[in-house]
Amino acid sequence: MRTAESNPLIIECRTDDTGRALLAARGELVHGCTAILARALAELPAGTRRVEVDMSGVDFMDTAGRRFLDLLRDYGERHMIPVAAVNWRGQPRDFWELCREVEQLRRAMATRPVIDQARGILMATQACTSEQAWNILREASQLSNTKLRTVAATVTASAENASSPVPEPVHQALRTAIARVRG
Repeated sequence: MRTAESNPLIIECRTDDTGRALLAARGELVHGCTAILARALAELPAGTRRVEVDMSGVDFMDTAGRRFLDLLRDYGERHMIPVAAVNWRGQPRDFWELCREVEQLRRAMATRPVIDQARGILMATQACTSEQAWNILREASQLSNTKLRTVAATVTASAENASSPVPEPVHQALRTAIARVRG
């Protein structure tokens, strides 16, 4: 695990006569870096009309980097001035890819119980294996052009409440998928 002691963040500031403040960040964007940025922003002279943070000296960024960028954005909104983080060397691409992956995993974990319930319902009602139930859900999703978690929620809702209608495209796709599994 990296810490701020590995290569602590340093922000040097200079301003020009147009009211632009250029903050040069060097080091690692890790826990504690938002306090360093907050101090640098608080020390900007009155009349600052634009803030640019040069990120070319940043050699590592973890999730604290997002808080750093949020703080910069909030400063701009609060002072009604444009702000920008410029001269990235690939750090945010890697970081944002990781954020997207984490979000996808969170969604998968949230939808997993309903998919497992639907598999159990299909296993019980269609006398099929767990793998066959998975294939039914997957194929019904593809045939109806409906997200798998939505198909699973529909199967679960219809089992819990017989009066819960299954949308026709999903119903037809489920029948087709079940027929194929039964072969």
